[in-house]
Amino acid sequence: MDKFNNKYRIPSARAPFWDYGWNAAYFVTICTQNRECWFGDVVDGEMVLNDIGKIANDCWLEIPKHFPFVKLENYVIMPNHVHGIVVIDKPGGRNDGRNDGRNVETQNFASLPNASPNASPNASPNADIPSESDNPKNKFGPQSKNLASIIRGFKIGVTKNARQINPDFAWQSRYHDHIIRNDTSYQTISEYIINNPMKWQQDKFYKV
Repeated sequence: MDKFNNKYRIPSARAPFWDYGWNAAYFVTICTQNRECWFGDVVDGEMVLNDIGKIANDCWLEIPKHFPFVKLENYVIMPNHVHGIVVIDKPGGRNDGRNDGRNVETQNFASLPNASPNASPNASPNADIPSESDNPKNKFGPQSKNLASIIRGFKIGVTKNARQINPDFAWQSRYHDHIIRNDTSYQTISEYIINNPMKWQQDKFYKV
């Protein structure tokens, strides 16, 4: 484990060789804080969304409205996490040539407050938003046009609305991603997402 300012820190789970603004298909998993079941229950192998779960579902489907170069493929809202395939498909954007054309530029959720997902919904509208400078310091370019900004925007939208129902709602600070490299991987992940509710009790995220 690395140290920064003499304090231990958890290394980033992101692939250091990869620009997460590149065109590709990404499998993402986003968990609630402490894996609390905020989104509903699995009943007879099917996910039944509660009011907060419906908010999460609506915010997920609205991602392409706010990030116009994102395509959404299979996804599922589970009791305490979200699985989904997010495709970045920027016109003329760079890719690694191995994503079967499942290749989208990103903006912040225009209708949502630009605050940290776990911050108060009354936080400053400009908090925690990266610069869109044409000359960013980050070697991979503007960080408002990558996978992290897409996930952050989604989490902000859910948090703002969920906390109107329950102020204790919170996300886990990080998320998991997997770069989908070929069609075999894509099909395996798609089937996993579709079958997730039926196998909920065997899921590593399972929590009563």
